[in-house]
Amino acid sequence: MVGGGGVDVVKRNNATLICSPVMGESIEEMIDQIEIAREEGADLVEIRLDYLKKGLDVEKDLEVLIRKSSLPTLITFRPTWEGGQYAGDENKRLSTLRRAIELGAGYVDVELKVADEFLKSIDGRKPESVKVIVSSHNYEKTPPAEELGDLVVRIQATGADIVKIATTALDITDSARILQVLAHSQVPIIGIAMGEKGLMTRVLSAKFGGCLTFGVIQAGAVSAPGQPTIKDLLELYNFRQIGPDTKVHGVIGNPIGHSKSPHLYNAAFKSVGFNGIYLPLLVDNVANFLKTFSSPDFVGYSYTIPHKVAGLECCDEVDPIAKAIGAISCMVKRPSDGKLIGYNVDYLGAIAAIEEGLRGMNGFNPTSGSPLASKLFVVIGAGGAGKALAFGGNAKGARVVVANRTLEKAKELASKVGGEALSLEALRDFHPEDGMILVNTTSIGMKPAIDQTPVPKAALKRYSLVFDAIYTPKLTRLLREAQESGAAIVYGTEMFINQAFVQFEKFTGLPAPKEFIREVLARNT
Repeated sequence: MVGGGGVDVVKRNNATLICSPVMGESIEEMIDQIEIAREEGADLVEIRLDYLKKGLDVEKDLEVLIRKSSLPTLITFRPTWEGGQYAGDENKRLSTLRRAIELGAGYVDVELKVADEFLKSIDGRKPESVKVIVSSHNYEKTPPAEELGDLVVRIQATGADIVKIATTALDITDSARILQVLAHSQVPIIGIAMGEKGLMTRVLSAKFGGCLTFGVIQAGAVSAPGQPTIKDLLELYNFRQIGPDTKVHGVIGNPIGHSKSPHLYNAAFKSVGFNGIYLPLLVDNVANFLKTFSSPDFVGYSYTIPHKVAGLECCDEVDPIAKAIGAISCMVKRPSDGKLIGYNVDYLGAIAAIEEGLRGMNGFNPTSGSPLASKLFVVIGAGGAGKALAFGGNAKGARVVVANRTLEKAKELASKVGGEALSLEALRDFHPEDGMILVNTTSIGMKPAIDQTPVPKAALKRYSLVFDAIYTPKLTRLLREAQESGAAIVYGTEMFINQAFVQFEKFTGLPAPKEFIREVLARNT
């Protein structure tokens, strides 16, 4: 089967089909949804007869749906006892599925509990072109690997053409057992872990040889928890390009649904022809995740809240500055020996942005060293980002000053970088020299409190450059007033962009497509 109806046909690196559930309450609604699924790029539709509200006239309505569908059809009539909507007569339900076979549906889904009986009833009367999927759904958990293996054997023994197992992922590591079932199956198989923690099974089914995956026509209109949209599968995850050798990357955090990183890295990978995928990874325990997904194809991760410290503790080797900061934001599996190497790209991104800002200033004398060397570098905040910037400035030869509401915390950080400590209050009158650099790493001035600023405007004329790590809003009050006072300014978005360049290069070993990454970020922020 080539390409869904409404998209340009692209080279496929996998044979996994995208099936779109159709859940209209009327025949007309279903036919409209089939057309949308075709335009979005689905390969087939799952017609969920149990969602129809009016009494189903089997002879007429089913025939209309199958004949009028512009895509191949999978007919499902899911009973309430298997998580569906149908609570009527069981004989009528099975009779409807038999009729679907007679009418030439591409596929029919029947539940394991009644599969033996059903397959006996159609013995010898099923055309070769119609495939029977025998399915098992577990809405509570994902059983151990041995149980899953036994389940596959039981389903196969019914005479199923295609095995379908759907479980519930209570932890992201549950997904690994489903992917193993897909990878080792000798028969056509659909394997899915439902829920947000099972998303990778829906996307990586293309890598591990799944028969099909499900994609919905609009976010939220799902027939089972965790289904992505067809658009996300095709455009965000480049589903058609995933193959057996695709390298897996992702962002590890909790929560993770808000992350824009998959939009950025998947597009960037595709733009340079790099065979990689980047997923949102909702992880509860970092050590368990890394131990479970130890395959050589799981190669690189970004780390976000709250796992930056736990990530560092799981590394085999850590970049010295990341070690000093006490947190990582990027981890790469070294191909030569499989060791996990940790970096803190937050500071690399911010320092690169500040250096770029300094190099762009009038009268700046370009030298081979860092433009930060010997500059007075004032960091507001002593949390994770403050630490990263203080160590980063120190590594570039700047003289670091740490200002913080709690003076004790400022002293603790300053002592680690051979710097000076001030209270935030004292920063107002701090003026040992002109041409200083000011860096805000606190949330003062972030949405919704956009009228706040950590430093009064009068003090800003002493600085030649001001950087604010906040990027919502892009132009904070601090940056606006710094600009009005004559200082050069560097936006927080530049830190995010620069750390993306660094991570891209660590993940791929290729130069970052900088302009392209900037364009993608502009579209997604």
